[in-house]
Amino acid sequence: MALGLVASAAWAADKAPVALIIAQGGLGDQSYNDLADKGFKKALGETKLEGKEVESKDVVAQGENMLRRAADGGFGLIVDLEYSHGDAVKTVAKDYPKVDFSILNLVEPGANVASVLFKEQEGSYLAGALAAMVASDPKIKGIGPKPIIGVIGGTKSAGIDKFIAGYIQGAHDVDPKVEVKVAYSNNFGDPAIGHQMAKAMFDEGASIVYQVAGGTGIGVIQAAKETGHYAIGVDTDQDALAKGHVLTSMIKRTDLAVETVIKDYAEDKFPGGQTVTLGLKEDGVGLSPMTYTKDLIPAADLAKIDEMKKKIIAGEIKVWDVTSQGYPSWWPK
Repeated sequence: MALGLVASAAWAADKAPVALIIAQGGLGDQSYNDLADKGFKKALGETKLEGKEVESKDVVAQGENMLRRAADGGFGLIVDLEYSHGDAVKTVAKDYPKVDFSILNLVEPGANVASVLFKEQEGSYLAGALAAMVASDPKIKGIGPKPIIGVIGGTKSAGIDKFIAGYIQGAHDVDPKVEVKVAYSNNFGDPAIGHQMAKAMFDEGASIVYQVAGGTGIGVIQAAKETGHYAIGVDTDQDALAKGHVLTSMIKRTDLAVETVIKDYAEDKFPGGQTVTLGLKEDGVGLSPMTYTKDLIPAADLAKIDEMKKKIIAGEIKVWDVTSQGYPSWWPK
């Protein structure tokens, strides 16, 4: 793991540089990490701060080591994208009180720790609702005779199940009879596994499969294209990866989160000890514009999705959050 973490004198004199720790799946995942890195680069360009992405082939096991090396290397802000690093951030932040830390998807204590949460369940609710509507309309090309949809998560964890619970709730609120198949790939960087698992779901009658598995999900999208069915992308707008076969994407604005934290740091407004939450209301999550599939979907369905979005923002629809509420009674056994 060659990090190259020693700060140089050429870096900004007023602010120490920024490190971005890349999560499982790595850069090039066309999803979570790549979108976050886009925000990272934009923030550095606008603030004139220096910075570096930090990767490891074993990012889960190397968490504390990566954080300590970054802190020792002269970085003033370390933004961590890896969900499994919660305990490591909490431990290392105590040992480096003059370094600022930010972690996405978790809340960790510390006056020098800014936590960023997303309401992924809200965007996933809309994705599930749309999937149920489309899967119940056999007039749409690629839809089977029975309303069956699926979802493939990267790991069995509360962070991933947050997406899945919202997806199931949205689907069942539209049609309680819709069958939702759930499976886990147990990794975020193997498209071949994603392809195999999605193909199996399509063979079992699913018309639409939501991927919540980072780079592994690229295989889900490929399987949808090959079989003439639909995938739902995640984290970034993945609709163009298989035009006409990605029904929509549940966008999670990791770019906005990273950009905001870095700019706050640059302006001496770092939200240490605070939790920043981004949902539909903040435009932190939401569905893609559906550039290549919008014409396939009845206008009435699109209008209903928009109405659901407004009701979630207004608090009229309460979407289940497994990270704060535990698992619901209707969770698949």
